[in-house]
This record gives sequence, structure tokens and C-alpha cells, in this order.
Amino acid sequence: MAILSEYEEEDQKNPTSSAPPARKPFSVALDPSDPLGFLEKVFEFVAKETDLFKSDSLVKDVNAVVRMVKDKVEAEDKKREQVKIEENLAAEKKINAAVAPPPVKKEEVKKEIIKEEVKKEIIKEEEKESGSGVEEEQNGRRAPNKGNGLDMDTYSWAQSLQEVNITVPVPPGTKSRFVTCEIKKNRIKVGLKGQPPVLDGDLFESVKVDDCFWSIEDQKSISILLTKQNQMEWWKYLVKGEPEIDTQKVEPENSRLADLDPETRSTVEKMMFDQRQKQMGLPSSDEMQKQEILKKFMAEHPEMDFSKTKFN
Repeated sequence: MAILSEYEEEDQKNPTSSAPPARKPFSVALDPSDPLGFLEKVFEFVAKETDLFKSDSLVKDVNAVVRMVKDKVEAEDKKREQVKIEENLAAEKKINAAVAPPPVKKEEVKKEIIKEEVKKEIIKEEEKESGSGVEEEQNGRRAPNKGNGLDMDTYSWAQSLQEVNITVPVPPGTKSRFVTCEIKKNRIKVGLKGQPPVLDGDLFESVKVDDCFWSIEDQKSISILLTKQNQMEWWKYLVKGEPEIDTQKVEPENSRLADLDPETRSTVEKMMFDQRQKQMGLPSSDEMQKQEILKKFMAEHPEMDFSKTKFN
């Protein structure tokens, strides 16, 4: 028992319980421009204070720690980037919601459509009243354009008593070798090679083929000059099948009349006078001349009774 007691006393003096190892202080400043230098100091301290560098798996263990830290840093970066993207999207939604116009109701849309239709109708009525439009007349004929011809979708034409001028727009840069233009006495065909013709039909009246020409103007349009065979008549249309113009509304230029010889000019002025008289429901120059002759005859023969006579 004594021996045991002695052992117990010894045990009490030298307790067998293991105490935690003392911590070693470590203080080194990190230079952001030299992070590897900082790690070198850390490894030197660890090698001095521990047995880590005596382990056979040192390199493997250190690589595992580095990889773990790297994965952690990358995960945190991705998380911050995702948060930033979500914040930007939320801010964008707020801006769009603030800028976007309020939704338009169906009733308001219908009202706007009705307003536009009413405006169009008013414009049409004004054009009809002013006579500036090219709407078809009651007799199915159209008012002529400024050149006494007509503007079509793919070409336009104008005329004087002697000539007809046709303009056909073509793609910019078109050369004359790409154009096909056939002018015959009573027919015309115009277009670009390899494409359907723009004009192809019988003319209103015959032309002098030898006095007809065509050319490319500024590589943008085909200009065609037709010389009329009958230079005392206005054409009602260019080719058969297109709308007719109202020749009573033709307005020849005064400068053109001045260029005519006296006989032709007199005939043209007579035609213009007869057209105006017809529009107003008044007798033509020939009818007026006949009336004057009849009045003179009646004055010279008062003995004759014309009261029951019918005159055509």
C-alpha cells in the first residue's frame, strides 16, 4: 500500500494528462506586390516550428491546400459577379418601367384610326374641289398632268401637238446597251434586256419613225421622243389599254404656240376656243359663223317669214 501511495503521490506530482501545445507567435507584413515572398516567410516559419517539411506527402498536401483556397476564391468571385448582374437587371427593369409609355387602350386606338380616315377623306374632297387631283372624272377620263399627258406607275408621258415625250425610270448606272427600245409606226416596246417590257402596245396614233429618238438621261431614266404623224390632234392615251385623259383640259404652252407658223397657230387657237365653248355649253366657232350668216340673210330678206322655220 505504501508503494502504491508513493506512486499515487508521484502521480499527483507528475500528472499524466497531456496539456495543449503552446502557440507560437508569427508576425510578418504582407507586401501586395510580392505575395510569394510572404509565402516563403510562412513556409520558413512552419519548417522551423513544426515537422511538416519532414513529411513525404508535403508537396501533395500543400497543393491540395492551394487548390482548395483557389476554388473558394473563384466561387466567391462568381457569386459576386452574379449578384452584380442581378442588380443591373433589376435597375434596368426599373428604368424601363419608368420610361415605357402607358399601355394604349383598344378604344383609343380605334378613335385614332377613325381620325386618320376622316383626315384622308377631307384631303380627298379638297383635292377634288381645287381640281389638283388626278381622280377619274364621271366620264371615266383623267385630268392630264402638267405636260398634258399622264403619270403612270412605271413611266410618264407628256405631249404637245407635234411631239410625245416619254420618261421611263431605270436603276442608277444603267447603260444604253442594257436598254431595248423598238419604235414602229403604230407600236412601241421599251424595257431592259432580260426583263419584262415596261411599255409594250399600240400607240394612240401613228408616228414618224425616222423622227423618233431615245437616249439615257443621267443613267437614271430613258427619254423617248415620238414625232406625231398628225400634228393637229391631242392624244387621249399613249398606248392602248391605259386610262384616257380629258383632252378638253389640255393646256398648251404659249411659247409653243408662238413657235408655230401662222396657219397652224390659227387652227390650234380655233381648237382651243371650241373646247372652252363646249365646256361652257356655248356654240363653237363654226356654229357661230353659221348663225352670223343666217342673221345676215334674214336681215337682207325681211319679206321672208322665218317664224315657223326650224334650224338645226
